[in-house]
Amino acid sequence: DQIREMCIFLLNNFTLPPDKALAVYIQSPGSQFLFCGAVTLARPSAVLSLPWPEPGGQMQLIAADSAPISAKIGVSVEDLASLQSLDVTAGKRIERLALKVGENLFNFMQSFCGVDGSKLVVPMDILDRW
Repeated sequence: DQIREMCIFLLNNFTLPPDKALAVYIQSPGSQFLFCGAVTLARPSAVLSLPWPEPGGQMQLIAADSAPISAKIGVSVEDLASLQSLDVTAGKRIERLALKVGENLFNFMQSFCGVDGSKLVVPMDILDRW
């Protein structure tokens, strides 16, 4: 449960039909397999979030001196069309990332800008500096 992300990638000689994907699932003790994401020939690598249950939730609590709880990672070849409906969180993660990048750029530009009426004036090379 301390591992929050994993990276999966296709090696150079790996062949996969263009309409198929390698889907990644995780399962913690006492829960169903959860879809984490997929890789395809068009998207040969991905960093996937691992949605473990919160401690005290579905996962059983363990004593400090007992063996760690194990988990299962499943990889399955599946139709790409059927996976698009399962990966609803990918678009939201991309949107959050884009918003954070935009916010970072705005804050950086704001630290260099001057005010000319209602306009922000920034140096011409602001994007190079960023």
